[in-house]
Amino acid sequence: MNRGQFISAVEGTQRELRRFLVALCCGDSQLADDIAQETYIKAYMACDDLSGVDKFKAWIFRIGYNTFIDNRRSSRNFNSYEEAREIPANESADSQFRYQDLYDALNRLPAKERTSVLLYYMEGYSIKEISAIVEASEAAVKQHLSRGRNHLRGILTIDN
Repeated sequence: MNRGQFISAVEGTQRELRRFLVALCCGDSQLADDIAQETYIKAYMACDDLSGVDKFKAWIFRIGYNTFIDNRRSSRNFNSYEEAREIPANESADSQFRYQDLYDALNRLPAKERTSVLLYYMEGYSIKEISAIVEASEAAVKQHLSRGRNHLRGILTIDN
C-alpha cells in the first residue's frame, strides 16, 4: 500500500472508526480521538504488511480495537458516568450527552459483549468478520451478541 492509497483509505474510514471508538469509550470523545490517532499511526507504520486495500477497513478496526484494549489495560483510571455528567457542557454535540443513556448501558456490558454489539449493529460487520477482528470463534461472537442484547434490553428497560 502506497502513501496515496493509505491517505485515501484513512479518509474513507475516519468517521466510522471514530464512531466505533467513541462507543467503545462510552462517549468519551477525547479518549476515542486519542485512540484513533494512535491507531492510524500504528497502521501507517505497518501499512506495508497489508496485502490489499480492500481489507483496510477490517484491518484498521482490528488495530483500533487492540489499541483500545491496550489503553484500558494500561490505564486503570476509569471515569464513571457520574463523573462525566459533572463536566461542564459547551456547544459541541458530544458534550451535551445526547447518547449518554446508551453509553451508560453499553458501559455496563462486559467488554467482549459491548465490542461485538457495536461492530455488528453500528458498523455492520458480519459475525465472521467480527470473529476475525476480536480473535474469537464465530460461536463465541454469537454468544456475545446474544448476551449483549439481553443485557442491554434489561438495562434499558430498568432505567426507563
